[in-house]
Amino acid sequence: MISREPTLERLATAQSLLLAPFGLTESHLSRALAEITAHQVDDADLYFQYTRSEGWSLEEGIVKTGSFSIDQGVGVRAVAGEKTAFAYSDDISLDSLMDAARTVRSISAAAQSRRVKTPTRKIATSRSLYGGLDPIATLDSTAKVDLLGRVEKMARARDPRIAQVMAGLASEYDVVMVARADGTLAADVRPLVRLSVTVIAEDKGRREMGSGGGGGRFGLAYFDDAKIAEYVNDAVKAALTNLEARPAPAGEMTVVLGPGWPGILLHEAIGHGLEGDFNRKGSSAFSGRIGQRVAAKGVTVLDDGTIADRRGSLNVDDEGHASQRNVLIEDGILKGYLQDSMNARLMGVKPTGNGRRESYAHVPMPRMTNTYMLGGSQDPQDIVASIKKGLYATNFGGGQVDITSGKFVFSASEAFWVENGKIQYPVKGATIVGSGPESLKKVTMIGNDMRLDSGVGTCGKEGQSVPVGVGQPTLRIEGLTVGGTA
Repeated sequence: MISREPTLERLATAQSLLLAPFGLTESHLSRALAEITAHQVDDADLYFQYTRSEGWSLEEGIVKTGSFSIDQGVGVRAVAGEKTAFAYSDDISLDSLMDAARTVRSISAAAQSRRVKTPTRKIATSRSLYGGLDPIATLDSTAKVDLLGRVEKMARARDPRIAQVMAGLASEYDVVMVARADGTLAADVRPLVRLSVTVIAEDKGRREMGSGGGGGRFGLAYFDDAKIAEYVNDAVKAALTNLEARPAPAGEMTVVLGPGWPGILLHEAIGHGLEGDFNRKGSSAFSGRIGQRVAAKGVTVLDDGTIADRRGSLNVDDEGHASQRNVLIEDGILKGYLQDSMNARLMGVKPTGNGRRESYAHVPMPRMTNTYMLGGSQDPQDIVASIKKGLYATNFGGGQVDITSGKFVFSASEAFWVENGKIQYPVKGATIVGSGPESLKKVTMIGNDMRLDSGVGTCGKEGQSVPVGVGQPTLRIEGLTVGGTA
């Protein structure tokens, strides 16, 4: 059997799902784009999407819910200067496409109509970071229910104090196609799976919760017994640790952040401030600071959408640009911002492969993919041992950030009080308060244990959610404010 090059294979898949069933061809897409560009616009695109999703959840030993959905549609966009006109429809037809095209071109209705030469067709370059399989079909329903049952059984077997187990399994098959006004065609086939487990431990009338899980862009066979055990161990350990937790001390102190998921603080407090739209508008604490020192020496931060099989990775972004490995901060010096097409054009730079949208019903904007800090040279145990009095935070829950000031507030879901280099006891109710730009300058030790999260991140911005990844090594940061309950 002769197989096609992956980029062409993905395009063929997209055309078979998004054009052929509705009697559409590439010439119809060119016609719709010509309708838009007959008026003076800077950019225009069509974004087709087909998404099939499935979810299962277990509680109290019973699979209580199962869901399945299919969504499809097209978004039509025109951009003139800083203005965007956008229309979308879940009816993929030529009539709907042309109606939307006529609607969005009104963004430049005052411009003189003009005849536009049909651009040359070109296939966008893309990456091959994950397979184009449908993960929903990689296990049958019986096997999925059995998988959740194994999660329940393993968790309860870990410790008699585990009183309740909740588990969820989600799969998604997402096919997108982008047609741009310059003749570019791009497509991606994006599998995505996630297994989550939450446990409640109870002892002497006290109840505490712990969670674990992970996933990525592959099939459900990834969740073998070893992987399930890893997630269960994380959840049970967190719950049992919190059973022993004491009220957290408060004040300004040294804080050591563990590797992996604690990178969510980096994502929120630093990453959002490096997105192009905030910097073009001058509303970010990092605006106009390229080439300047914004962090301590040794701090290098990347956003990398090119890591194979990762939750935040993309073969092409939602504007048809290949994903990239973008160095944002190098050895403490600010090197660049994350860009979509519009903000890149207005700032006089190139797109960075970070134009992302939640669905065909949303406009793209600059968004992170997998954002992380590179490791350093220090042993993580030495970093913890260096704390005279302070907090060692190994897991985080929710938080919020003010992009303009860079100030953040995060709650630690698993943390420990350390004195004279020794972990004394777990603490509960610790919140970490600080400024993203200032905290980067206060990094004094960087571990050699850089780790990405297990594949659970979802980022929200302006009402849109997209899958992302985070990561970092163990970090020592001076002078953060800890709000506690003691």
